Amino acid sequence: MQQTIYLAGGCFWGVQGYFDLLNGVIYSQVGYANSKIESPNYHQVCSGTTEAAEAVEIVFDSNILALETLLKRFFSIIDPFALNYQGNDIGTQYRSGIYTKDTKILAEIQDFIESLQKQFSQKIVTEVCLLENFYSAESYHQKYLEKNPNGYCHIDLNAALRELD
Repeated sequence: MQQTIYLAGGCFWGVQGYFDLLNGVIYSQVGYANSKIESPNYHQVCSGTTEAAEAVEIVFDSNILALETLLKRFFSIIDPFALNYQGNDIGTQYRSGIYTKDTKILAEIQDFIESLQKQFSQKIVTEVCLLENFYSAESYHQKYLEKNPNGYCHIDLNAALRELD
């Protein structure tokens, strides 16, 4: 069964690169989630005025990649305690977040976070909410690390590849 989720975890290049490695991911694109302005561009998002998060739309086959497994993978590549940054990426657009259009999936995500929180004394600050909107990022951002294998990434994709083997 196809499901769609939107994940924000710092710079969207690495998040997309990582999830594109997973069996069960059918499609991904980077963009801007929950913007206060219509069709923002990268410079507007970086200014902080849009309140948008850099995010990745992920369409996946839940028969191959369960939502819980996808969420575990997401939390393996982000710092869920970091507010408005991941690695060297600093600003509200780099906050961690999980967004969906489906209230049933939202409840599953909230249950997952609640269960995960029990393992930590520090508060998980990953934003979890319904998706208000999602705008595709400019074409040069799409599959950026495929086009630029030595491009900056706060996620170690080589380590991720080893982990997935």
